[in-house]
Amino acid sequence: MTEAWREFRVSNDCITDAEELQRRLDDDGYLFFRKLQNPDKLLELRRDMTRVLHAAGWLVPDADPMLGIADVTRRTTEGDLEYNPVYFKIQRLESFHSLPHERELVDVVERVMGTKAIPLPGKKARIWFPKFTEHTTPLHQDFVHYQGSVKTLTCWHPVGDCPIELGPLAVLQGSHKVRKVLPHHFSLGAGGLIIDLDEQTPKHKELDATWLSTNFELGDTLFFPALTVHKALPNVTADRMRISLDNRYEAVGRRIAEHMLQPHMTDVSPLSWEEVYQGWKGHEELKYYWKRVEFKKIRRYMGYMSKGFDEAMELARRNDKRGILAMRRTIRANPSSPDAQKARAVLQEAGIAE
Repeated sequence: MTEAWREFRVSNDCITDAEELQRRLDDDGYLFFRKLQNPDKLLELRRDMTRVLHAAGWLVPDADPMLGIADVTRRTTEGDLEYNPVYFKIQRLESFHSLPHERELVDVVERVMGTKAIPLPGKKARIWFPKFTEHTTPLHQDFVHYQGSVKTLTCWHPVGDCPIELGPLAVLQGSHKVRKVLPHHFSLGAGGLIIDLDEQTPKHKELDATWLSTNFELGDTLFFPALTVHKALPNVTADRMRISLDNRYEAVGRRIAEHMLQPHMTDVSPLSWEEVYQGWKGHEELKYYWKRVEFKKIRRYMGYMSKGFDEAMELARRNDKRGILAMRRTIRANPSSPDAQKARAVLQEAGIAE
């Protein structure tokens, strides 16, 4: 991380004080806890996830998979066709879906929200190769991706130790105080959308603040609401894979966007809950758990992503390699889709091969 940054404020001292947790979240735009989670549960999940990555050839064959030593020649990321089959094997892990329901996580969320809450069904893992920094998740607000409510809480934590050089999350202090969804633009990286800080200041002085992060250790956990501006730091290690979870929690009775009721990435490639649950040996209570609580399902607003796609098309027309890559990914992901047809036309117009 090249810019100046400061450590998160640690909130373990008030973990059972709902009023103080709510005050700190309102003041800081995040809550950070050291060693919040059960290390045995996290290590179990890491073991399951690294076994999948090792079997896929994403990790070097002659090292303990738990070390997460990546084969950098196999680099891939969200949006690449090669990513989905491996990622969907992680999506089928029972340990992956059960961990966000652990009481130490849900208890914090319910104290902050003051009511019963659930993790959203569309749970997410982030698998990040080293030496792939141009695809680092850009600064953004989560609302553009998950919608529903601006009070939705994101819970981010690594599945293993994650020092700064491995690329943990960073939060822009006070950025939630803009209290609005900011304009987002096309970018590479998970989510594909970025906020231009120069475009926002001096209009929003809150965005001229300090970046906060830390050297995460196993069990350290970060929560923040949907308007807090954040980003991933680049994985600048030589050969270590960054493995993390990126989940959302919502109060029962609030709005949930329809796409968050499906397994993550099913808008790119189909994966049903029946396929996810196949082979589970327990946790029957977690299957379709959201159908047993009250919430309001809303349609996903596609305007944010549509704007980003239009900007990517314009970049491709200018022979910008980022836009060209986005067009090629769109075509490979679903060659017959309307967006793929637009992408193909743009590349043909520019005289660029698919």
